[in-house]
Amino acid sequence: MGRNILVMGGTGAMGIHLVKILENLQDNVYVTSRSKRTSTKDVHYIQGDAHEITFIKKVLSQRRYNAIIDFMTYSTAEFKERYTEYLDATDQYFLLSTARVYAQSDIIKENSPRLLDVVNDSEYLKTDEYALCKARQEDILKNSGKKNWTIIRPYMTYSENRLQLGIFDKDTFVYRAIHGRPIVVSNDIMSHTTTLTYGYDVSHCITKLIGNPKAYGETFHITTDKTIPWMDVLNIYMKAIEEKTGKEQKVVITPRSNQLDYPVQCYQVLYDRMYDRKFDNSKIIEAIGDYTFMDPYIGIKKCIDSFLEKPYFSLPSGKIEGTNDYYSHSFTPLNEFVGLKNKISYLLYRISPNICNKIRKILK
Repeated sequence: MGRNILVMGGTGAMGIHLVKILENLQDNVYVTSRSKRTSTKDVHYIQGDAHEITFIKKVLSQRRYNAIIDFMTYSTAEFKERYTEYLDATDQYFLLSTARVYAQSDIIKENSPRLLDVVNDSEYLKTDEYALCKARQEDILKNSGKKNWTIIRPYMTYSENRLQLGIFDKDTFVYRAIHGRPIVVSNDIMSHTTTLTYGYDVSHCITKLIGNPKAYGETFHITTDKTIPWMDVLNIYMKAIEEKTGKEQKVVITPRSNQLDYPVQCYQVLYDRMYDRKFDNSKIIEAIGDYTFMDPYIGIKKCIDSFLEKPYFSLPSGKIEGTNDYYSHSFTPLNEFVGLKNKISYLLYRISPNICNKIRKILK
């Protein structure tokens, strides 16, 4: 009999690999998903919204879990409402936090300063922005009086279904490229070096921590120790797309990220993307044994090539595409947008994102 493992939100860049690894280990894997999915012999999909506490209580009441691996994103208030339910329902609860919790450090270790503990930005601290809310949830676990938890801090992960470039994902920059429109990036981000880790590697390491005595009551960031300049990431994508489409790709580099004009969203740039991120991953290696992470230059190329074989995208955002078209002096046909509101948003931001942002601030 395999272990009972509950994976919440397990259909993303890390989750799809994690579920497959656990299935190969012949564990009984239970995966919550908002959409209907077909179960297999060992993987059982439970349709429902894991944000709804009544749904989760029902899932937790059905059996005892050897481990709960939680990929969900909660507000701090939501997490307070449910964390004791999780700790009581399992032998080991895994909170997927984020390495964005770290303040700027030359080389990041698990005990490096966190933004929550050292930043002096009072306006930022009033928010429950992602890096802050995850740090607060970490503290809730640490102060719970229990030790049957493990905190995982992945950084930027990529996979066959998730590709990132600065603040954008594939639904923006790859979508624009294959439609013949310039990719728009900003120098305040692209001038930095980052760390990108293959989703399979993160998932493999998580499985090695399940039931591992070295993992209880501990925190691990699971990242490669190799860094890569953002410009190199861009060039890997550009070359792959050019090979696939046969067309030369265009890039527009602005001095400043337009995300800095958005409340709360701006902090992702200020307190993460404008940092050089390099990690010491010796703690996870010591806990699970020797492991070789995918080289980002090889892995990113592998994943963009895989994605381009059968590309698929979420519906384009009028605001994002309008802003990018404004800076690149290009146009997106209105029939690519769904809904009148989205079309109007595109036209307004295409005329002037600066004016739109000023109006938005006044209305708020």
